[in-house]
Amino acid sequence: MCTDLWSFALSTYARPGVENTCLRLQEQGADVCLLLCGLWLEQQGVAPEPARVLALRQIAGPWQDEVVEPLRRVRKQWRAMAQHNAGLDALREQVKALELEAERQLLLCLETRAQEWPTGEATYQGTWLEGLTTEAANLDHDALHQLRVVVTGT
Repeated sequence: MCTDLWSFALSTYARPGVENTCLRLQEQGADVCLLLCGLWLEQQGVAPEPARVLALRQIAGPWQDEVVEPLRRVRKQWRAMAQHNAGLDALREQVKALELEAERQLLLCLETRAQEWPTGEATYQGTWLEGLTTEAANLDHDALHQLRVVVTGT
């Protein structure tokens, strides 16, 4: 098991089916960084108290809105044009790298916040994902379950 959130996120995202599931959930309004953080916290046995869920959402929301999403928007806008322009394709790859770095920084902030919470205290480990995705009204809850099964086997 990975002890730091970034390593956990990378290894989890590389598992078969996780990337597609995460992208599908992201299209439905979920924050993939929060999902990965939630899975990590579930594995750590950190209890999903409402104040903790709120603390993570207060960190992630503004960062996603003001840093990650603008980069993602530019990257997506350039997709079609970049297929026919090598220079723009190179710039698009740089934007993609910045987007990934922005997500890494967010995960570091989330991990820093969560480090003060005791591990091994949760008796039921199934509410982090649900608590961190409550704003995504049309979320595919089967996809959340699939994600949890792929990562935890339960």
